[in-house]
Amino acid sequence: MSFIFDNAAPLSISIETRPEVGEGFDPLASLFKQFELIYVVGNERDLVRVRTNFRKETVYLYRLNSPVENVRRLLLVYLERINELADRPEFYHLLTNSCTINIIRYANAAGRTGQFNIRHLLNGLIDSYLYHSGRVDTTLPFEELRQRSLINNVALAADDAPDFSDRIRASLPTAR
Repeated sequence: MSFIFDNAAPLSISIETRPEVGEGFDPLASLFKQFELIYVVGNERDLVRVRTNFRKETVYLYRLNSPVENVRRLLLVYLERINELADRPEFYHLLTNSCTINIIRYANAAGRTGQFNIRHLLNGLIDSYLYHSGRVDTTLPFEELRQRSLINNVALAADDAPDFSDRIRASLPTAR
């Protein structure tokens, strides 16, 4: 999740699990308190680029169409949550305390309305949920929006450019 400000670079917050050295992520093990839940806060050049340029993960970037006041509340919810975890660490849990579940939970706290959807549990389908619930640009067919939101090539080309965030957004569809 990235938050855009008027006169500053976007702030990115990533909800993750941090396996220990030599330990890979295992979805089944995550059900049994094996991985600590962490939040990584940084700029997009660091957080997005590590996924696109180094880990070679497939990354999509979508512009959400949410009222500014809800976005402000959402940022405050994230910051409060980060402080809570500093005081009381928690374990990542695939079904109850994962990245996507927490994103939905915080969006609810910031004003999202809607019911539980199975796509909340399946990270690879959250963009479909966002599209079909009208939270991203729906003027394009979903598959076209998804293809145009794939930022791997542009992130590779931008690499460590100071305007990385501008470059990865330059050709994105605009939410209406």
